[in-house]
Amino acid sequence: MAPTRDRIIDASVDLFGVRGVDAVSLDEIARHVGVRKQTVLYWFESKDVLVDGVLEVVAAELFVVIDAAVRSAPDDPLERIDAIVRAVFRPAVRRPALLGLFREVSRLDVGQADRLRERIQPLVDRAVSYLADEMASGRLRTGDPGLIAALGYATLTGIATEPEALRAVGWTSDAAGLRNLRDELRSFLRAALAP
Repeated sequence: MAPTRDRIIDASVDLFGVRGVDAVSLDEIARHVGVRKQTVLYWFESKDVLVDGVLEVVAAELFVVIDAAVRSAPDDPLERIDAIVRAVFRPAVRRPALLGLFREVSRLDVGQADRLRERIQPLVDRAVSYLADEMASGRLRTGDPGLIAALGYATLTGIATEPEALRAVGWTSDAAGLRNLRDELRSFLRAALAP
């Protein structure tokens, strides 16, 4: 069995992602894990600290997934971008609650949002630098690397925060729908960035 702290984080990812941070109490998380609320508070002194812990774990997992995708992809920028998109979508297809966490990120208080931004800023900086270098070398179409990175991020957050708009065009938020969205994003980026 996983350590208690990990079980609390895991349950919180699912509950926060499906129902929202505000709708889930520490009592409910404790019941879901099979512990008392005091046990949750032993590991996380408040709900805000628990939310920070969840975001830290998810951000760290994102780093691992992206690093693995970059290392395994061929030395071709379009193939690497494609591998990253596939890798980022893979956990969301397996665990749709992760998409709900993207929705919750847009609702964080200023302090939590700043802490999350600090955690992911190195990843963003690395993506922008990579795109800029590949554009400068002529291996990618020249454009604004920051905006290209932001468009990819906006697509991911958009599927979580604007599901009704996507449903209006016939998109479904199931595994098949996520795979379809992933494939469309891959095709779009390939067409937009090919030199």
